[in-house]
Amino acid sequence: MLSQIRPAIVLLALFTVLTGVIYPLAITGVAQVVLPSQANGSLVKAKDVVVGSSLIGQPFTSDKYFHPRPSATSAPDPKDSSKTIDAPYNAANSGGSNLGPTSQKLVDRVKADVEAKRGAGLQGSIPADAVTTSASGLDPHISPEYAFAQASAVAKARNIPEAKVKALVEAHVEGRDLGLVGEPRVNVLLLNMALDALSSSQDVSGQ
Repeated sequence: MLSQIRPAIVLLALFTVLTGVIYPLAITGVAQVVLPSQANGSLVKAKDVVVGSSLIGQPFTSDKYFHPRPSATSAPDPKDSSKTIDAPYNAANSGGSNLGPTSQKLVDRVKADVEAKRGAGLQGSIPADAVTTSASGLDPHISPEYAFAQASAVAKARNIPEAKVKALVEAHVEGRDLGLVGEPRVNVLLLNMALDALSSSQDVSGQ
């Protein structure tokens, strides 16, 4: 019996070390060399301070910033752990609303959001991503159409020329991957950081 158990134990130990230690370390090392930024979370820094990730969206509510698309993520209710509360862009609980096109709750929410966007000064037709959530609830991007629709309100809130804000949006439009995959998009965090930099230069120059 020992002659049968011994090979099994040896193989178990061998593959545990191989697949549980050596392989993960090798992949981690290759990732750090080939794609260091992505391997470390695609972190975004401002003056050496981490302010977010280019892969994870975050809420912006001030009129002075471009807003992301809605997020349906939630978190445990601190008052009752058996319930949940809305927690937009909660990276620990990625997920969509799971509401279908026939859901009256979804229809009512979208209608309310459209009215709110109109009241906030959104120009032109309301892009779909302005009032609908992504499947993950963490999408860091919005469509160029949604970004341009917000440009006028952002420019007014910051008291800077609308043309400069639109030029900033244009400069941050990311094309399709490899020219074929996906849709043109704008990273909200990176755009807002550039917006802060633009406003700072405006203040310094006195223009």
